[in-house]
Amino acid sequence: MSPMLSIAVKAARRAGSLINRATQDVDLLTVERKGVSDYVSEVDRLAEQAIVETLLEAYPDHAILAEEGGAQGHSDYLWIIDPLDGTTNFLHGFPQFAVSIGLQVKGVLNLAVVYDPTRNELFTATRGRGAYLNDRRLRVSKQTRLQDSMIGTGFPYRDFTYLDDYLKMFRELLPKTAGLRRPGCASLDLAYVAAGRYDGFWEAGLKPWDLAAGVLLIQEAGGLVTDFDGGENYMATGNVVGGNPKVFSQLLQVIQPHMSERLRGPAP
Repeated sequence: MSPMLSIAVKAARRAGSLINRATQDVDLLTVERKGVSDYVSEVDRLAEQAIVETLLEAYPDHAILAEEGGAQGHSDYLWIIDPLDGTTNFLHGFPQFAVSIGLQVKGVLNLAVVYDPTRNELFTATRGRGAYLNDRRLRVSKQTRLQDSMIGTGFPYRDFTYLDDYLKMFRELLPKTAGLRRPGCASLDLAYVAAGRYDGFWEAGLKPWDLAAGVLLIQEAGGLVTDFDGGENYMATGNVVGGNPKVFSQLLQVIQPHMSERLRGPAP
């Protein structure tokens, strides 16, 4: 493990420890509503603080983009952080949430950590060096047919302007797959594609901190990731499709005809 990845893992585990302790007293937490179905708890902020402190202690000149604290600093090295992805799950005691840390170097995803503190599952990736779950090398699934595939997704929950487009995709995919799943934590969904637990995944309207680590995990596990247009503008649009190479292409073919202008984000 490289020194930089070791620091990112240390940061993720520090945040995970805070989150695990807080699961014992969720009812006592201070919670704010940021928007429709969008919450932040004091644990989100404490976990983010622990991550940022750990990273900047080691790399004080690096920049940060974090869900709660926003952007700080300017550097070729940008840490993209979601301290608690799946806050709504966490607040309801539903054990599907994670810490997500990605690193961009000159705009290119270079390093990824997704840590599930409930299961003590640590997903890591470094560009060109593969993806791992704890100490086991990850490969995407070998499934070749969409109809035999289990596909992950995420429902619109903040922005409902493209709900009709999404429901058309969902309606067509439901009978064309072995099953659709929506646990509510995008970083883990993407990690599960890398681990072969899902054969593919799609979601619209995500944020960079939802995507950064998971995208690299899939790529380093041998999978493909694009936006809904089949391009690489997913970090800007928030629209992402991923999967093993065979299922990915079939999934994208179903999704694309149902895209309206509502789903097209800013041009690259």
